[in-house]
Amino acid sequence: MAKVRITQTRSTIKRPDTQLRTIQSLGLGRVHRSVEVEYTPQIKGMVNKVKHLVSVTEL
Repeated sequence: MAKVRITQTRSTIKRPDTQLRTIQSLGLGRVHRSVEVEYTPQIKGMVNKVKHLVSVTEL
């Protein structure tokens, strides 16, 4: 699998609880925080759920 960098670009204020928990599951939680992970189908699904809050770049 390819590695990707996921960066939170928008705040989770006034977002549904499911989106907040998804952001936390990805290891994010603050704007401009980044994590590097393997791009598995599970991660892809989580990113798709909060795609309006994060940006993804391939490494």
